[in-house]
Amino acid sequence: MNGIRHRIETGFEAFGHTVYRHHWKVLLLMLALIVGLVSQAKHLTMDTSTEGFLHEEDPILLDYNAFREQFGRDEVVLLAIDGEEVFSLPFLERLRALHIELRDTVPHLDDITSLINARSTVGAEGALIVGELLEEMPTSDEELAAIKARALANPVYRDLLISADGTITSIVLRTNAYSSVGQEVDVMAGFDDAQEGPRPFLSDAENSELVAAVRDIVGRHQGEGFNIRLAGSPVVGDTLKRSMQSNMKRFMLMALAAISLVLFLLFRRLSGVILPMLTVALSVASTLGLMGLVGIPFKLPTQIMPSFLLAVGVGASVHLLTIFFRRLQQLHDKDEQVESSGHKETAIAYALGHSGLAIAMTSLTTAAGLASFAGAEVAPVSDLGLIAAAGVLLALVYTLVLLPALLSIVPIKAKKSQGSQAIRERTDALLSAIADFSTRRANVVLGLSAVVLAVGLAGALQVKFSHKPFEWFAEEHPVRQATDFIDSRLKGASSVEVVVKTAEVNGLYEPRIMQALSDLGPKVEAIDHGELFVGKSLSLADILKESNRALNENRPEFYAIPDNRELIAQELLLFENSGSDDMEDFVDSQFTTARFTARMPWVDGILYEDFIDELEALFRAELGDGVEVSSTGMATLLGRTMGATIYSMAQSYVIAALVITLMMVLLIGSVRVGLVSMIPNLTPIILTLGLMGWFGMPLDLFTMLIGSIAIGLAVDDTIHFMHNYRRYHAISGDVAFAVRETLLSSGRAMLVTTVVLSLGFFLYLFADLSNVVNFGLLTGFTIIMALLADFFLAPALMALMHRKHLLADEGDY
Repeated sequence: MNGIRHRIETGFEAFGHTVYRHHWKVLLLMLALIVGLVSQAKHLTMDTSTEGFLHEEDPILLDYNAFREQFGRDEVVLLAIDGEEVFSLPFLERLRALHIELRDTVPHLDDITSLINARSTVGAEGALIVGELLEEMPTSDEELAAIKARALANPVYRDLLISADGTITSIVLRTNAYSSVGQEVDVMAGFDDAQEGPRPFLSDAENSELVAAVRDIVGRHQGEGFNIRLAGSPVVGDTLKRSMQSNMKRFMLMALAAISLVLFLLFRRLSGVILPMLTVALSVASTLGLMGLVGIPFKLPTQIMPSFLLAVGVGASVHLLTIFFRRLQQLHDKDEQVESSGHKETAIAYALGHSGLAIAMTSLTTAAGLASFAGAEVAPVSDLGLIAAAGVLLALVYTLVLLPALLSIVPIKAKKSQGSQAIRERTDALLSAIADFSTRRANVVLGLSAVVLAVGLAGALQVKFSHKPFEWFAEEHPVRQATDFIDSRLKGASSVEVVVKTAEVNGLYEPRIMQALSDLGPKVEAIDHGELFVGKSLSLADILKESNRALNENRPEFYAIPDNRELIAQELLLFENSGSDDMEDFVDSQFTTARFTARMPWVDGILYEDFIDELEALFRAELGDGVEVSSTGMATLLGRTMGATIYSMAQSYVIAALVITLMMVLLIGSVRVGLVSMIPNLTPIILTLGLMGWFGMPLDLFTMLIGSIAIGLAVDDTIHFMHNYRRYHAISGDVAFAVRETLLSSGRAMLVTTVVLSLGFFLYLFADLSNVVNFGLLTGFTIIMALLADFFLAPALMALMHRKHLLADEGDY
């Protein structure tokens, strides 16, 4: 192994000479690569939809797409409005004005429902007339009282368009299922012209356009006595996207500024700031361009990728530049008569020969760990595995090729100042003290580490899976307040859809099936598990009962399902021919498939899976044989996403641990040392999970991905430590000497990168989204724990193994 490793290091050194001597050619090649990739960033798209968490071929998503094709989009924008008196003429006039402006100006709107156009079904001489509740505005107190009584008595309105106490009303906006992109066609074109390929569903940008229009209109109508609260999954998703974009952009700039400041304090020269920041900025931009090139959209979880690449890129650059500047100064001090250009070429080659292999291995292990996520069942996790791994490899190329080429052309001189010399001396003294303590007091270090790990494990066992995005907002945020308000006063801002499919055409005319759908309404509404309950149900049975009552002189006892198949068919036909299009929202044209909507509060996504199993079991028991039952909608997607996430992350972390362990063994050249070196790698992850458990931070679809950063950063520091430790121990056979020299060389860079990166991530503590705050805190904590593990735990382990003669054989290296 020594011979192979020596040849690789010699090859890196020779490569450094080649880059220096042909730097303009190298820069032109790198420029072509960068321009080619960055130019594709214009194709980058955003996708913050719930369905975006699943792969296109996922059976649950395919069912949801089929549902949208048949019944339209189930996601709705909800406006809850309250005032002094809902059923007063001034309030209703304001409600009408708001309704009309929303109906006429909001883009991508499929349907709007409020008290203004709420369905009012009446019978007249054997005919069924379906009109609007407020087709004509009332003109007297008596008419207002009559309308109020009708509205409160209608079970379809209750907890949907009007609260049970009559003090709150709502407007429900249903968006288009399909995108309007490419639909501006010739109005004279034939109706039968087939569209090439499937129509795309409503895009993220179109959803944002719709929400922005609604916000603008609401702002104009908001006022005293007419308080409007805006909620619904399209609003939550858009608000999250805008808040996260704003937070991540603002704090990314702050992190870059903080990192630049620390780099300047470290190197005391502009080149020590500009070159690494330029290298990492180009690697991030190129990765974003690669995403645009291959068509991978930006999703909520993948927004951590720029921060992750910042950590990897800056860390690698700092390691290379630390060795380069140190060697350049040594050469200058040794022989000030030699031209600085000669010193620079030698320093570049030396830095690549000394750290090139370690930098390459850290990048390869990080990329391998990330690539293990590529097979995840959750689409953003899979995307992160693929694109972040590619980004790490791009950052590696830019660090080993672009950075040395830039060093070759930028005027750089050896520079020693009293201030930097004093800092260097104090840093060296600290690192030497750490090396002595961790090797001479190895038992103490290992004992304390065991106690800390035990506390971490105890906390990790308390971590709970969770996914409740709107709770990422502060309690006083308007969207969270609106969602909580609607959940409590209108019994739910979310829904689950149950699809019932009969075995034959017109199978829904069967009285047994229609009666079962009717009976399921109160049974489903009786489900109450505390936080999770059903507040409202809607189905074809409600339309049928409403029609049957209207055709029987509006007598309350006829709000029921007829027991005659022909009568059911006739009444549904009368409703269908009445001019209302409401029926198509609940049943297909052949009356084989029906939709049952159960409205509920927004709850933790982890609760949905068991609830949906219970709901489907209830439907199957009530409907009996010959009827297919399946669930879909936002709640089902969230339930599926959480289940898939838990499985995928466990699988991916196991794969990552195995792959990284194998690569560590190959790098070190010893199975035993390779396995032992994984202890400092896993320690930061355990401690981070422990912190989450003790402080009640949930493991959700966002914080789960911090593990990929933890693995990458922990392995990076360990590789740099073990790579140099192996070199110095092979020379001296002395553990204390090897650890001291390792920390005095690579340890300085490890310390600087930890300070730089943890500071950059801790800035996220000032964000206004709790998931971003948790991301910054946990990532910064992980980075610090990774450094401490490699400064104390790794040397102590090496000292223990040496005392037991496990490293006596040179073949171990």
